[in-house]
Amino acid sequence: MRHVFPCGTPALDFVGTLQERRAPVPIERIGSPGLLDSWFVESGLLDERPASDRADLRAALELREAIYLLVRARLVGTPLPAGALTAVNRRAAGVPVALCLGPGGTSRSGTATQALADLAREAVEIVAGPDSALLRECGHPDCTHVYLDRSRGRRREWCAMRTCGNRVKAAALRARRRQ
Repeated sequence: MRHVFPCGTPALDFVGTLQERRAPVPIERIGSPGLLDSWFVESGLLDERPASDRADLRAALELREAIYLLVRARLVGTPLPAGALTAVNRRAAGVPVALCLGPGGTSRSGTATQALADLAREAVEIVAGPDSALLRECGHPDCTHVYLDRSRGRRREWCAMRTCGNRVKAAALRARRRQ
C-alpha cells in the first residue's frame, strides 16, 4: 500500500495527500495520474483504476485544496471561502460512483470525475453537518492531517497513534530522559 488513511474518512484522507503543508516543500502524494488512480483504489472509492489523465489530476488537486480551505475555515471559526464553496459544490453536483450489488458483494465503478464527486459530497456533509464540530488537526508539528475526533472524551490529539502519536510521545520521553 502506497498511501496512508489515518483520518477515518476518504474526504479528509484526500486532503492529507498533501503532507506537511506548512513545510517549505510539502510532500505531494498524488502528483501523477497514476498515483491518483492508486489512491482511488486504495481508499476504496473505486475497485478499478479509472485511467485518470492530467485534466483529472488538475481537477483533483483543485478539489483537494478547496476542501482543505473549507475544513480550515471550520477549524479556526472563520467564514467559508466563496471560491472553495463554489468549487466543492460544483464537484458535489456531479454523477456519483456506481455501486452495484452482485453475488460476491458490492462493487464500485466509475471515472475519476465520479470519484471526485463522491469526495466533494462527503466534504459537504462534514463541513455543513454535525461532524464539523469533531474536526481536529493533528498535534504533531510536521503533520497537517485533519480528522474527525470520535474518541470518547473528544481529546484525541493525533491523526494516528501508530505514527504521529508515537513520534510525539517518543520525543517527549527522550526530552525527559535528557533532563
